This record gives sequence, C-alpha cells and structure tokens, in this order.
Amino acid sequence: MPQEIKTIELPIKLGVIKLGSVNCYLVKNGNDYVLIDTGPSNKRFDIEKELEDAGCTYENLNLIILTHGDFDHTGNADYLREKFDAKIAMHYGDLEIVKHGDMFSNRKGNFLIKMLAPILFSFGKSERFRPDMHVDDEHSFLEYGFDAKVIYLPGHSKGSIGILTDDGNLFCGDLLTNNKNPTLNSIIDDDEEANQSVEKLKSMELKIVYPGHGKQFSMDEMVENNEKN
Repeated sequence: MPQEIKTIELPIKLGVIKLGSVNCYLVKNGNDYVLIDTGPSNKRFDIEKELEDAGCTYENLNLIILTHGDFDHTGNADYLREKFDAKIAMHYGDLEIVKHGDMFSNRKGNFLIKMLAPILFSFGKSERFRPDMHVDDEHSFLEYGFDAKVIYLPGHSKGSIGILTDDGNLFCGDLLTNNKNPTLNSIIDDDEEANQSVEKLKSMELKIVYPGHGKQFSMDEMVENNEKN
C-alpha cells in the first residue's frame, strides 16, 4: 500500500523575524499514522492542530519516531504520546539528551551549538522524558504498519538516525539540510562520523530525502552541489 507523506513545517521566529523552520513528517499507511519528529514545545498548538486536521486520533497514531534528541525535534513527543496513546522510538545514543533535557549530553561540545544555545532555547524548553523503545540500525517498524527501517546516521549527534521506507524515501533528521542547497549540516558533533554517514547514504539507492530543515531533495542533487563547492 502506498504511503502518503505530509510535511509539517513549523517556523522558528525571533519576534517577527523568521530564522528558519523545522520539519515534522506525518506518514499515513491506510488508516494508521506514524509521526517523525515533533517540533519544539512552543509550537505545540500548531502541530496538534496539523495532526487532528490530518485525521489523527487516539486510536490511529501508532508511533512517534525521533530522528535525534534535540529539543526542536522532541519538544512535543511526551505530550503527543499522552494525547494520542502513541509509542516513542529513538536511538539510545541520544537518550541522555531527553532524560535530562540537555542537548549537550553525550556531545563533544560543538562551538556553534554552544554559541547558538541561548537563542535556540528561547524557542521552547527541552522536555524530559523516556522513550518507549530504543532502536538501532536496521530496526523494522512493520509491526506498527510502517514498512520502513532505521538507518544509523551518527554525526550531528551520537544517536542520530534516518528512516528508510520500503520505496526508497529517507527521512534524514539533521545530518543533511536544504535551506538553499542540499548539504551536510553545519552543526556537527563528530565530523568523521558525519562524513561516514554521508558516504553510507551515497552508496544506497534513495529516491527522495526529507530533511529536518529545508526542502526535500535527491542525493544526486546533494552530490552535484558538493562537487560545485
């Protein structure tokens, strides 16, 4: 059965100035739904309305998958779990981030993250919670009606993952972005791991890449862009 993918773009603003946006993805499989990432806590009303308008109810939102532990992706996970009776899945590498509400947990201390942290935290607090399940490379979500598996993609954080669907679409979290052109995220915790993750993706047959920030793209577009720069 073909999957329907709805992009939920949540703007990030400082006053009236738009600094960017974060993407959440709602995947519909028949009558059931899976949500990939949840946005920051100060966008709770927005994502809740998007889900309800799309047809999500207490019975049919089966799973919330978090691509990594940063607050702009996990800020509504615990709230939505309670509201929709959904399970939360994430990689154990970012468990400390959500357990303590600290995006520096288990990170080397990227200078850019530390510099931006005071601004970033003004967009929503880091919620503390525990996921219902820890997932690793090749983990399948078939039992939740979602024909997709985990691709472990460390680099942006220790616990960063991608979600690869059976038809070749990839939700890549914050490893890659596409605000102007598809490229490796400038906020990286481990350069070597990030580059290895990118090479891993290049070796795969991917159709569309859905990033945490920016528009969807193909891996061919990213490779071409990197060759130009």
